[in-house]
Amino acid sequence: FRIMAGKVKWVTDIEKSVLINNFEKRGWIQVAENEDWNFYWMSVQTIRNVFSVETGYRLSDDQIVNHFPNHYELTRKDLMVKNIKRYRKELEKEGSPLAEKDENGKYIYLDFVPVTFMLPADYNLFVEEFRKNPSSTWIMKPCGKAQGKGIFLINKLSQIKKWSRDSKTSSFVSQSSKEAYVISLYINNPLLIGGKKFDLRLYVLVSTYRPLRCYMYKLGFCRFCTVKYTPSTSELDNMFVHLTNVAIQKHGDDYNHIHGGKWTVSNLRLYLESTRGKEVTNKLFDEIHWIIVQSLKAVAPVMNNDKHCFECYGYDIIIDDKLKPWLIEVNASPSLTSSTANDRILKYNLINDTLNIAVPNGEIPDCKWNKSPPKEVLGNYEVLYDEEMAQSDGPDRDLRSRSGQSSGLKGNRGRDSGKPVLTTWK
Repeated sequence: FRIMAGKVKWVTDIEKSVLINNFEKRGWIQVAENEDWNFYWMSVQTIRNVFSVETGYRLSDDQIVNHFPNHYELTRKDLMVKNIKRYRKELEKEGSPLAEKDENGKYIYLDFVPVTFMLPADYNLFVEEFRKNPSSTWIMKPCGKAQGKGIFLINKLSQIKKWSRDSKTSSFVSQSSKEAYVISLYINNPLLIGGKKFDLRLYVLVSTYRPLRCYMYKLGFCRFCTVKYTPSTSELDNMFVHLTNVAIQKHGDDYNHIHGGKWTVSNLRLYLESTRGKEVTNKLFDEIHWIIVQSLKAVAPVMNNDKHCFECYGYDIIIDDKLKPWLIEVNASPSLTSSTANDRILKYNLINDTLNIAVPNGEIPDCKWNKSPPKEVLGNYEVLYDEEMAQSDGPDRDLRSRSGQSSGLKGNRGRDSGKPVLTTWK
């Protein structure tokens, strides 16, 4: 089959809506067509087949696909944490100021992932950490599932009864040896709005990993729980309190089908500016951008940077009540189904803008092009990081940007104009 060939020309709005709504029901969907070419937006399962050695597929120069072959290095929960930990250790060995720690041994700049262990492999390490603070709450997630499936919270070791220990080897073993879990320290002090917990879904497009070039989509949104948050241990099993996934919240009695429990990022920014101040709000979003770029840098060395590939990731960020952002996970196939009218418009524009960057000017795709599209085709995307441009500004720019000493951070505000300065940063 042709994956992408020829000029990009949209099907009608109605046809595209039907295709998008069927995205998760099929291995891939045909997003656009005419008599000469096809464009397919492919699922991760189909990508595995395309890049599988057994299938023998070979992509030609005019064929482009929407995932990197081993995207799971970032999008599997366990591998993301593993790669970030490795990245921090490598920076530490190099003596990088980015890996600086405080007096308690915590990273000052790279502490953006909750304390996490892989189960069953790290069970003994987890128990050791748990006993340091036995009143803490932890969240368990299966590594290979999405939409909140299989997630549960614990605050006692005895609550992991579905897992068992092999007394002979003293190693932790799950009932199913196939399924691994991650267990992370639960952010039990989330920022609340209207008493409810929420997280951010942000879209990030990566056109190439080496050199790294990525774009932030301006039209992200917040996903709210339908039930007011409480840290009470009696509500640990109530997923309507703790999990923001729409796939879960839409089954709640209080779910609103008109707004879908969603806020735009711009509304969140306005709310925070009015309640916490503009300077604090700008700092928060700068830190979110920093987290995203550092997570991409963490996986860049191990990512198979196939020239035929681009990828649009769905980043999930939680903000705590001290306005510190935390990276929760990264999704390889963020949902393109629409739960509201605004949702449909957003995702329509997301696909449109993504394709305009992947194939500038609607020309015949060519995987050999330099993947640096003109500004006029970016639409609602902004350049978040351009490694080639950042390297020309000197090796210390990373730290200066993180410390707020440089205006190179995307989204920083000009002092006089009050408008965002669209620049790239390292």
